[in-house]
Amino acid sequence: MKLILLRHGESEWNLLNKFTGWTDVGLTDKGIKEAKFAGEQLLKKNIIINSIYTSLLLRS
Repeated sequence: MKLILLRHGESEWNLLNKFTGWTDVGLTDKGIKEAKFAGEQLLKKNIIINSIYTSLLLRS
């Protein structure tokens, strides 16, 4: 079994150097691009994912 951990892309509060915690802030345009890139890399490497566990926050 392999475990893959991904952190969210850049959030709006990352730009302000603020700790987000449980505050539900969205991703910046850069963060959205980072998230798409991560997904593309998983596809490119033909990584098969059986289960996904994620937060319900927008930045997830």
